[in-house]
Amino acid sequence: MSVRTRIAAALLAGTVAGVTVLPAQMAEAVTSRGVTIPAFYTPPAVLPSANGTLIRTEPLKLALSLPGITGTLPGKATRIMYRSTDAGGQPVAVTGAYIEPSAAWRGPGDRPLVVLAPGTMGQGDQCATSLALQKGLVISLGSQSTVSIGYEVLAMYRLLAKGIAVVQTDYLGLGTTDRLHTYVNRLDSGHAVLDAARAARELPNTSLTERSSVGLYGYSQGGGAVAAAAELQATYAPDVPLKATYAGAPPANLADVTAAIDGSELLGALAWSVNGFAQSEPALQTLLDRYLSDAGRATLKDLSTMCVGDALLTYPKKHSTAWTTTGQSVSEIIKAEPALRDYLAEQTIGTRRPTGVVRVATGVNDNLVPFAQARAMAASWCRLGGDVVYAPIKLPRVGSPVINHFGPLVKDQGTAIGWLRDRLADRPATANCSAVNGS
Repeated sequence: MSVRTRIAAALLAGTVAGVTVLPAQMAEAVTSRGVTIPAFYTPPAVLPSANGTLIRTEPLKLALSLPGITGTLPGKATRIMYRSTDAGGQPVAVTGAYIEPSAAWRGPGDRPLVVLAPGTMGQGDQCATSLALQKGLVISLGSQSTVSIGYEVLAMYRLLAKGIAVVQTDYLGLGTTDRLHTYVNRLDSGHAVLDAARAARELPNTSLTERSSVGLYGYSQGGGAVAAAAELQATYAPDVPLKATYAGAPPANLADVTAAIDGSELLGALAWSVNGFAQSEPALQTLLDRYLSDAGRATLKDLSTMCVGDALLTYPKKHSTAWTTTGQSVSEIIKAEPALRDYLAEQTIGTRRPTGVVRVATGVNDNLVPFAQARAMAASWCRLGGDVVYAPIKLPRVGSPVINHFGPLVKDQGTAIGWLRDRLADRPATANCSAVNGS
């Protein structure tokens, strides 16, 4: 009997009322660039019927923690796998982590929950944020070296220190070993964020209640994910009581972002986008076959297993023109191919009114995830009647697009978390749509 058949048999035996139970240790070990991915991350063959349903959980020991009077500081962590739906309407398993704070919530009402959508981590399964929470630093120095740093821990711990429960999503295909991570896919990302909130509220023995309000936090890739989620909540997850969203530097217009990233230190992000597009929309593979050279295919495959640190070290300031048989860049191919233009147009964020109040923050000199396209998203939301607080972050422009992009994150993070905490504490925010066009 094959491994797949044995797993399917166990699933059928363990399925009760649409909820699947599968011992994680039954899965075969998977490695990515020399890093063994725990069996927990291999999804079962049969998934629960409802979005946000927990598939499995296990205790998660945080790499950065201190013993406290009431337990572990900053909180008690649980690794989770939950069901979501991908852009094609198919069920999918997503992993992440929930952290129950040690600190008390001192605002009104029940303890709130924030879904943290990570910034760019990479496309290899070893890059998953929930693994980085456990290890702090994921590193392998074999024939295919890799390094992944859990840089989102600062934002997470700041939220926990304010008594806010945090659930973090790994997104579709990052960590889970059954598919490739669909980087910056609007529906995949938005669904993963909203279903993480549902999964956290389903966890037993937490301080969350049905009255716990929900906030969203994300920067860069995460900013796009929470922006998409805020737009999708009304139709996809009206049961999630979304109150406020912080969307920092969102990649809202992928055509503009693609052009900006090409030739930067983070060319790898362009490869992750292309790889994800081909998985989400198989018809696009025909276009890739037409344009990609052997060197391009090899590069995309290599980057598909890399984390952001690997890409920065291996492919800095390279150009996508080296990937194609025609010498065209990815942006030039997008302009020439209606199917690609249409696909990217469907990924645009800013065409639907978001739920709750949204703070959109973006660096005025960000030339990696361009300032203008993020501002255009905010302006579009304003025209749709959205409750938008727009915050242009002013820092000097330097020669590095990566620094121009991440500098505003560092400068604004404390303000952003304080703003989100105030919204969850029922303090009103003043929308400033008039500032969008004047920035």
